[in-house]
Amino acid sequence: MYQKIVIVGNLGRDPEMRYTPSGQAVTNFSVATTRKWSDGNGQTREETIWFRVATWGKLAEVCNQYLSKGRQVFVEGRLAADPQTGGPRVWQAQDGSSRASYEITALEVKFLGGRGDASASYENGSSASVIDEPAGITEDEIPF
Repeated sequence: MYQKIVIVGNLGRDPEMRYTPSGQAVTNFSVATTRKWSDGNGQTREETIWFRVATWGKLAEVCNQYLSKGRQVFVEGRLAADPQTGGPRVWQAQDGSSRASYEITALEVKFLGGRGDASASYENGSSASVIDEPAGITEDEIPF
């Protein structure tokens, strides 16, 4: 069995890096993806979905160093399900509404344009990925 999720969006906050007791680096950040469309009445509609992203090892260190709030990123990885429900993590917000969090374990992160220096990149390229993981998708295959 195999699964892959690809998102492109903007960081909602600066990345947070920590180390596990065994010394493994892990960096977490949130990414907002927004789609816009026109409804039947010609009004522009918008929907934003938030993803929580976890990166590990060298990728975690690179993301912590180069990413910041507002930066646009391409993230490829696998969806991490809530162990209790098997789906997204669901909770009740302070205003009483239901909320859900979609969590991704990233295998590849590409730094795209956005806030700050859009040309900043890792090792003179535009991406950082886990060692020994296939790149999977090329920039020519992105539909924008």
